[in-house]
Amino acid sequence: MSTRTTGNARGALGKYGEDLAARRLVEAGMTVVQRNWRCGRTGEIDIVARDGDALVMCEVKTRRSGAFEHPMAAVTPAKAGRLRDLAQRWLQEHGGAPPGGVRIDLVGVLLPDRGAPVVEHVRGVA
Repeated sequence: MSTRTTGNARGALGKYGEDLAARRLVEAGMTVVQRNWRCGRTGEIDIVARDGDALVMCEVKTRRSGAFEHPMAAVTPAKAGRLRDLAQRWLQEHGGAPPGGVRIDLVGVLLPDRGAPVVEHVRGVA
């Protein structure tokens, strides 16, 4: 399989996971404000959402079952630091923090070989 095909497959897997994550956040009463916000070469915030008067920056990790690493293990201390930096940049571009503050959440999506995807939402990871 070529790198291009592998990248497209990974991109499709990631987009599917992000769609499932956005649906889960909406079901939890949140409003999705923006998806896939990019900040130059620094990185990307997968989902920006409102949870009441708080702003939530969501990192989404999607894995197939049997993958080496559980999706929730993907946020290392270095990744958490990058997410905090990205959140600050987003706030600078969009007028600052709301009254309820800012939270960074993680949504892990596990896609089994059979059956429904497992979507796990953890609040305040970084």
